[in-house]
Amino acid sequence: MPEFEAVVGLEVHLHLKTKSKMFCSCDANYFGDPPNTHTCPVCLGLPGVLPVVNAQAVDFGILFGLALNCSIASWTQFHRKSYYYPDMPKNYQISQYDLPIAEHGYLEVEGQKVRIKRVHLEEDAAKSTHPDGAAYSLIDLNRAGSPLIEMVTEPDIRTPEQARIFLSHIRSIAQTLGVSEANPEEGKMRADVNVSVRPVGGPMGTKVEIKNLNSFRSVARALEFEIKRQQELLRSGRQVEQATLGWDEAAGKTYLMRLKEGEADYRYFPDPDLPPIVVDEAWLSRLKAALPELPAQKYARYVESGVRPYDAEILAYNASLARFFDEALAHYQGNPQTIANLLNADVAGYLNEHQQEVQQTALSPEHLAQLAGLFERREITNRVLAQLLPEVMAGASPIKLVEERGLRSVSDEGSLKPLVERVVAAHPRVVEQVKGGNLKAANALLGPIMKETRGTAKADVVKKLLSEMLGVEL
Repeated sequence: MPEFEAVVGLEVHLHLKTKSKMFCSCDANYFGDPPNTHTCPVCLGLPGVLPVVNAQAVDFGILFGLALNCSIASWTQFHRKSYYYPDMPKNYQISQYDLPIAEHGYLEVEGQKVRIKRVHLEEDAAKSTHPDGAAYSLIDLNRAGSPLIEMVTEPDIRTPEQARIFLSHIRSIAQTLGVSEANPEEGKMRADVNVSVRPVGGPMGTKVEIKNLNSFRSVARALEFEIKRQQELLRSGRQVEQATLGWDEAAGKTYLMRLKEGEADYRYFPDPDLPPIVVDEAWLSRLKAALPELPAQKYARYVESGVRPYDAEILAYNASLARFFDEALAHYQGNPQTIANLLNADVAGYLNEHQQEVQQTALSPEHLAQLAGLFERREITNRVLAQLLPEVMAGASPIKLVEERGLRSVSDEGSLKPLVERVVAAHPRVVEQVKGGNLKAANALLGPIMKETRGTAKADVVKKLLSEMLGVEL
């Protein structure tokens, strides 16, 4: 029985996939552009400007809340959250305070409900950079005013792995809904972690916050380190100090940013330039009807269709793979597990090697379905499938390649027997080893046969013929 348990809550920021920023018409797609080229008087916070709420961002906030089983506010408003940092030009952030757009939801992770405390909309701050050795900082205002969802969980997570899975599910939901690209590498999904350690079943411990973790791996590693650190402190009779920590990815450890802090007084008050938002039944019904099939529903459908749970989870919680899988199934009459195997093994290996997503290749769902059909009907062998895959990934039709190159499987014993006899006669030493009990040596006979048939000979037929000729069971 473990001595301690961790108590973890997450704060997740998602950049919304809108054309313009939260309260102005500036292009929100700024990634990779020169600094300070996506700005206007509104997001610069100049005097006398009037913000206007991005209606699509509100739709996205409601959709996201619905997908997390939240209650949607029928009346909400934006507040000014006052703080004085260089990355917020007007010295306040427009956010939501006591009336978020959505609250009191949940997401099931590995059979456990992680409660969602709130989902609210706000604008992002600018980006500060600190050149090494310089006595100054640089501010890029392209990000200022970009639309954000902030989602806060209750402290229901217990392990680093559960936190990682939860975040991967949140990313999948956001991408499936189309509300966010949720790409941590581009800063479009960020997480802060609150973690404490306590004796199992005991009262809550002293929590620390780890800020701005920009990958799921970093979240898991930071939690592993911090949980271990706090456990060691408690075992030695020392206390955990409330603090805000950063994460050093290279060193693999947390570091102190700020010691114990009370709740900041942000002096929230309703933004006088923005009217309240009333979400009526017609609006809510329209968005409920627009909800797509969510990852958990896809998972259930895939398993019901005969896909193994392990493969179904990989596909259902990867938005791009799930779309591709469904499109391939529309062209396929066979066992869905065959396509799942190809996507999760052969195609995944190719994508990892070339550091690509499936939509970045020329592979079409129809060609993937053709390849699966050829393999399932045993018209091509494993070796031929591996040979064809790079060309199929580049857009070639597998049926056309097989026909042009004569790569259909050879299973006729009569046509294969002379070749097998010839190879056996050419390798007397190997034959002696096999007959002497070294069955693995038979691979030295199988190789030349497969090479001469260009991988088209069915391995089980060849093994049957070899067994008969050598008098052993291969």
